[in-house]
Amino acid sequence: MAFTIDAVLTGKAVRYTDTGERSAIAKTPIDDALAVGFLGLEGDEQADLSVHGGSDKAIHHYPRDHYGFWQEALDGHALLGAPGAFGENISTLGMSEDEMCIGDRFRLGTALVEISQGRQPCWKLGHRFDIAKVPAMVVQTRRSGWYYRVIAPGAVAAGDTLDLVERRYPEWSVSRVFALLIGGGAKKDPAATRALATLPPLAETWKARAGKLVGS
Repeated sequence: MAFTIDAVLTGKAVRYTDTGERSAIAKTPIDDALAVGFLGLEGDEQADLSVHGGSDKAIHHYPRDHYGFWQEALDGHALLGAPGAFGENISTLGMSEDEMCIGDRFRLGTALVEISQGRQPCWKLGHRFDIAKVPAMVVQTRRSGWYYRVIAPGAVAAGDTLDLVERRYPEWSVSRVFALLIGGGAKKDPAATRALATLPPLAETWKARAGKLVGS
């Protein structure tokens, strides 16, 4: 299973609101090859490291496949004319949260990466589109995108391939895990939620969330 990377994007943390909050959600496509390190792509930044970035959220991938839905839902918003509308580092066609699984390992260019969690939307996404309901719509539709941790450094450029090299947990799609931990599904399936608390490749913060949701 291989997919072509149509864009690799990075951004710098800048002033984002009138009250002084900073963000690096505005990403720019980069044509040259970029180094992939354990904390992400060369030249990329995160403004609030308490909730963004780190080894479990080193690289953000958002499927370009969702843009058609968002263009219709958001009246053809100008941001949706090119990759990067959702602050993603990697853009592809042909991948979705229903088909990708926690723990999936991919060859990203020459780096090796692993899906660690879905992307939990925050207010900054609504601010970016100037439409407050966008984060809630992401949760409702499960069009979350996902994060990678870096297993082995390397380099990546637009036009490289993203090749699935290992799938260890096919029962734990990104969409299913997101629905349980973010979408309110934990109460309906506490056994599955409890299992997530010990799922090895799941991001540590989401393991803790799973445990908290089932009271363990």
